[in-house]
Parts: sequence; structure tokens; C-alpha cells
Amino acid sequence: MTETDHTPYDIIVIGAGSGGLSIAIPMQKFGFRVLLIDKSDHAIGGECLNDGCVPSKALIHVARQVHQARQSAAYGMQVSGEVDLEKVMAYVTGRQDQIRDHENAAFFRREGMDVALGAARFTGRNQVEVNGKVYHGKKIVIATGSRPRELKIPGVENVRYLTNQNLFELKKLPGKLVVIGGGPIGIEMAQAFRRLGSEVTVVHSKEMILEKEAPEIAGVLYQRLRAEGITFHLRAEAHSFPDPRHLLIKTRDGQELTLPFDQLLAGIGRELRYQELGLEMAGIATVKHGLMVNEYLQTSNPDVYVCGDIAGSLKFSHAAEQQATILLNNFLSPLKKKLDNTHMSWVTFTDPEVATFGASEETLREDKVDYEKLTLDFTEDDRAVVEDYQYGKLVLYIEKGSLLNRNPKLLGGSMVAPGAGEMFQELVLAHTQGLGINVFFDKIYPYPTASAVNKRIVLHKKEEQLTGLVKKGLHLLYKI
Repeated sequence: MTETDHTPYDIIVIGAGSGGLSIAIPMQKFGFRVLLIDKSDHAIGGECLNDGCVPSKALIHVARQVHQARQSAAYGMQVSGEVDLEKVMAYVTGRQDQIRDHENAAFFRREGMDVALGAARFTGRNQVEVNGKVYHGKKIVIATGSRPRELKIPGVENVRYLTNQNLFELKKLPGKLVVIGGGPIGIEMAQAFRRLGSEVTVVHSKEMILEKEAPEIAGVLYQRLRAEGITFHLRAEAHSFPDPRHLLIKTRDGQELTLPFDQLLAGIGRELRYQELGLEMAGIATVKHGLMVNEYLQTSNPDVYVCGDIAGSLKFSHAAEQQATILLNNFLSPLKKKLDNTHMSWVTFTDPEVATFGASEETLREDKVDYEKLTLDFTEDDRAVVEDYQYGKLVLYIEKGSLLNRNPKLLGGSMVAPGAGEMFQELVLAHTQGLGINVFFDKIYPYPTASAVNKRIVLHKKEEQLTGLVKKGLHLLYKI
């Protein structure tokens, strides 16, 4: 029997991940009647808390500690023993539980928000059913996220392979780990498990890992990972499983290799979660790979919106937060905002980190933007010298300079270095605010801060502007 709640909510949010929480919590604090829906109490927090950002970064932290301890042998320390993966995963779970203290149904209910636990399904244009109870909402936000894409090759039915959803359930460190996919998830976990003690092999179909990054940036990371002992098979496809403990791969030049493994991790992309929502009951149209959405994150039903991965844009937690900000503005302001990813940035949390913002060189070329490329190797940077990361590199794309434009704006860029995700934040800020490169030239950096490379690359550009004519002018001024 179906029960109906006839009092309409101001807003119903389906999905309590980064996107959903970033809408539900502010709307409740603003005094609106909010219903938050997720499949279970444990699911609250979404992919980021349960299977993504939080556990992976906790694991990376532990792996870095282990790696640094082993490196100390070069300075006379003696380090021995093997990693206890159960203790590692206990640390990971402990970090999740700390965050889960304020991301659970009981907590939100104490804060005055209604929470329904169970699978949601549309039963009308403005109504949703959960566990036999129908709820009405003036507006509804779908924030159901995404899930790992399934591995579909012959023999996979006999293999219990890993994705980010079950990786953190491991109790024993794999002796041999094969990773299919050279994107951020695959590469981060490949390095973490290598540092914990596994033999790691990565199979990737592209020319280079992290193919969305600038090749020279990704190339630096690739060489560092190889130096740590990770084996790579690039331009290679996972073909089949001859048996549950071997993977057959084929390279583009026709070679076939069989790779043994104790565990296999598939990081081959993600697919959207919406198939069980009964979208047709709400008049919500779909396209080939997702929902039909306009630039205001609105579906074909004007009262239903999307936020997060389900929007089909960038699959980052901070992208979901950006989209939530746009939706909150559009719910409450007559001045509507469109989704604009011009100032988006992201970080791959390997060691060294890869940090990127703004437009890529490929995009600038496609859009026929008149740009200039600046490149800085960290070979002579004093902080890089003393902390042993002279392999670091910074690439910036700026407006094409001229005699009339001596302060060109940033268009985009990438950095590869330890802590790059922190070091490049002021570049992101300058790009977001439309500032020119002179802000770095004029800034005084305490010596020897790592982020001073942001000034060094601009200094090199200023040196190029010292043409013979400029030098003659300076000499004349000096004589006055």
C-alpha cells in the first residue's frame, strides 16, 4: 500500500553525496523544508566519502609514510618488516568514520532536515516514492552520482576484480597487482600499492598515462613511477582472462603478453546512475549517455535539476560543489547563472602531484586563441634542490603579449611537483579573478618557499621583454 505525504517539500534532493549535501544543507539552513534521500545510512556521503576521495587519500597518506621510512635507509636508518594491510585499512576506515560523524541520517535529522532511506523512484512530475511512501517537492534535484564502469572482456565472469568500490575491503596486501587504466584512479592506487610493497603492473590503451594532462607534465610523473618499480604496458588493451589469475593483453604492434596477478583493479572510467529512477514518469528526457540537461543544470522537466556526476560534465567532488553553488543562486536569485567550467582545476594526488587549471594547449589551439607558452624546469630552484625534486616542471599558457599588453592574463597551466596541488592555488586564484602575470612579479615570496616558482617563471618572461631597445631606454634613464 502506498502512503502519500501531501505537504510538498520546498526541495527534494535524491543522493547525499558531494552535490546533494551541498544543496540540501544550505537550503535547510536558509529555512526551507528539505527532504534528503539516499539508499542507506552508510551511502550518505556518496562516492567521495565511501569509495573515493577520502579512503584513497588516506591510503595514499599511509603509503607515503611507508615510502619515506624506506628512503631513510640512505641516511643510515635501518627499516625492516612488511606492511600489515589490515592496519592500513583500519586507519582508512577510522578517517572515514570521523567524517561520517556529521554525515549520517541521525545527525541531519537532529539538525531539522527530513531524511528518507531507500531507493527513490519518480511517480509523477513532482513526486518521488521511497519504500512505498510518496513525497511531493516543488523542486527536485537528482544527485545520484556515478559508478565504476564494468570490465567486459572474455573470462571476466570468473574473476572477482577490484574497483574503487571494493578496493578498500582488502585485508591482505596483493603480491602482484595488475591495474587496467592509466587515469587518475588507476595511477594513484598503482603508486600507493607499490609503495606498500606490491609488485604493480599498469595496462593502459593510450600513448601516455593521464592523457588529459600536458604530455610533458604526465611524462615527468611516468618516469618517476617507473623509477619506483611500476611496470607499464602503454598502447595495450586488456583482451581476456585465460584463467582467474592471468590477464592476456594485446599491444598495438601485435604482441600478446600474459600477466599473472593476485588482485586486479579496473579503473576504466565511470557511468552515470539514473536507470532505476523512473525518469519517464517525471517527463525527464535522456540522451545517449545521460540526461538531457541545459546550461542551467535543468532537465526537460523544469522543476527537476541535476548536480554532480549525473550532470554529465566533470566528475570531481569540487565540480559538484560548483554546480550546487550555481543551483542555489538560481533558486534564490533573479539573476540566473550558467554552468561555466572555464576556471575549473584539478589535482591527481600521486607523488609528485599533478595540478592543472584552465584551458589546455589543445583547447587553445582548437579555439584559435592567440597564446604564449611558458615552461619552467625546477632544476635551479633552491627549494627543489634542497628537497630533491629538481625534476619538477611548470607550464603556463598566457595571452600573447605585445607592447600594449605587458601584463597578459593566465589562460591555463599545469604543474608536476610534490605538493603541486597547494603550490598552484595562487595561479588558480589569479586565473579565476582575471589577473595578469604582474601580480606574481610584484609579490615578495619568503625564501625559499616552494611556490616561488610561480614568480620565477614570470621573471623569465620579463627577461625576454628586455629587448635591445628597452635596454637602451634603461641606460638613458640611468644617466639622468
